[in-house]
Amino acid sequence: MSDEVKKNQEETAPETAGVVANEEKKEGSEVVVENLPVEEMKLVENSEEGKSGKEKTVTVKGKKKKKKEPFLRGGRGQVHIKSSYNNTIISVTDLNGALLVWASAGKCGFKGPKKATPYAAGVIVKSLIDNIKSFGIKEAEVFVKGLGMGREAAVRALGVNGIQVISIKDVTPVAHGGVRAKKARRI
Repeated sequence: MSDEVKKNQEETAPETAGVVANEEKKEGSEVVVENLPVEEMKLVENSEEGKSGKEKTVTVKGKKKKKKEPFLRGGRGQVHIKSSYNNTIISVTDLNGALLVWASAGKCGFKGPKKATPYAAGVIVKSLIDNIKSFGIKEAEVFVKGLGMGREAAVRALGVNGIQVISIKDVTPVAHGGVRAKKARRI
């Protein structure tokens, strides 16, 4: 900064407590100094960092959070279907595995034993489709986990609702050896 700018800041310091000077370089090597509150200065710095790292600074209920843009190559994402005997949960992620959208039978209004039905799985997928298309996802790799009734119904509903299923992979955990057995009972 030039000496004149420093002198001006020193003279006005008591009046503008909590104000920081923001320098912006423009064409012709002119330096324009604006007086901004400290909070706005931080926002300016964050927005500059966000452009380089593909991050957005989002303010939610007074809290600032950095939000990365989803990694979707060619409109492709991942759909994770967890189907148990009691519920069906479907999560949509980008190719890195970062969660974009999720839905479950309970979130769609089903209660009790109706949550694990194939019909509920179809309704869950329909509720996700609008959000998925807003991200631009047209193709999906599907990962199915669990033994519930909503497995096949959810995969079929994805195809019917316009999402092209590229691959289906069963990632249900299978016990191999199991846990250590209880000690033998002595009689």
